[in-house]
Amino acid sequence: MMKFMFSLLLLIPLSLFNKFWLIQWLMFLLSFLFLFNYSSFFYNFQLSYFLGMDMLSYTLILLSFWVCSLMILASGKLFKNKDYSYLFLMVLIFLMFSLYMTFSSLNLFIFYLFFEISLIPTLMLIIGWGYQPERLDAGIYLLFYTLLMSLPMMIIIFYLSEKFYFTIFINLDYDFNLMFMYLFTNMVFFVKIPMFFLHLWLPKAHVEAPVSGSMILAGIMLKLGGYGLLRFMILYKNFILNSNLFFMSISLLGGFLVSLICIRQSDMKSLIAYSSVSHMGLALGGIMTLNYWGFYGALMMMLAHGLCSSGLFCLANILYERIHSRSLYLNKGLLNIIPSLSLWWFLLISSNMAAPPSLNLVGEIMLINSMVGFSWLTMIFLSLMSFFSAVYSLFLYSYSQHGNFYSGSYSFFNIQMREYLLLFLHWFPLNVMFLKMEFITQWI
Repeated sequence: MMKFMFSLLLLIPLSLFNKFWLIQWLMFLLSFLFLFNYSSFFYNFQLSYFLGMDMLSYTLILLSFWVCSLMILASGKLFKNKDYSYLFLMVLIFLMFSLYMTFSSLNLFIFYLFFEISLIPTLMLIIGWGYQPERLDAGIYLLFYTLLMSLPMMIIIFYLSEKFYFTIFINLDYDFNLMFMYLFTNMVFFVKIPMFFLHLWLPKAHVEAPVSGSMILAGIMLKLGGYGLLRFMILYKNFILNSNLFFMSISLLGGFLVSLICIRQSDMKSLIAYSSVSHMGLALGGIMTLNYWGFYGALMMMLAHGLCSSGLFCLANILYERIHSRSLYLNKGLLNIIPSLSLWWFLLISSNMAAPPSLNLVGEIMLINSMVGFSWLTMIFLSLMSFFSAVYSLFLYSYSQHGNFYSGSYSFFNIQMREYLLLFLHWFPLNVMFLKMEFITQWI
């Protein structure tokens, strides 16, 4: 565990030399080295001082390494224009370090500390390299939503530190108003995942962020909320089945309403951002059922969404760099101009609507099993969400690829090999990982 931590720390001074592609290569190397760590984590916890790892931590750290490597690959234009690329690399490596510490920490306070620290580099990415003047508003939304909800959690952590040692693995069976504890602990995770009613920062942050900011928000930041809920939900297992139905209802109703909002979007990035809220609402509903199918289904959905949504943001950015607009009214008839990119649109959008053989399908099947087992009434909104997920995915594909192409003056240049590689490295793991599902199903 410590070897990866020190590797990331030593990459920070290396970024000052602005060796952009060297750091890209080293990040991919770290991803592959971490991938080979999987054999022993079923049998021991890979404990190392205050760090440890089980399957939940392992998969999310691996996703973090992969998405951060792809963020550098997606930001080649930034290196070409010399837009403070050394600072960009430093922020990105620091972000990866904070995510690594968050996902692998066994100490409750260190988990909270790095959970909050990961907000700072994300804010720097949005405000520093964002496209529009409204990026300051987006940054303030992100900052204040997270800070307002995370301070109550800090109070609860200090309260628990009196009762227990600062460890994540504790059980609550003592006199305290558990409803307050439940809300104080989990509200910050509801904001991060994000739950409907607490999701307004997400579309704003996505639309204003650069491609790397959108990738890290969709790929990793939403997963921090899911990870926190999966870790902390066990504390309240004797108490929360009544309140969980309330949060599950909000998630499913919200997922349906957000799907309807998606159909009315004209901005590509905004549509993909709102679809994230819908998908993570499904994952939140699965976590609230408190059973194996729900927990592992939520983990599958988080992994699948991290790759799929990140890939769609890359596609939207590839078009934005050429047409200088994200509007669906201007990005029309692209099948006439860039047919090879249309294939990637089709592949990633089909994964987004949970077509086989993508990991999204595995996650959705597990989550639907879990929620229907919890209450048959959930079938109503689950069926609506599945249907409208297909509707807005097909709307995005058909509207952008078909029809007469926009004949306004824009500078057009060919898709580079780097961009094809970027899209392939999103799609390939997403549609091949289902072959290793025995790692998950052996625990169910």
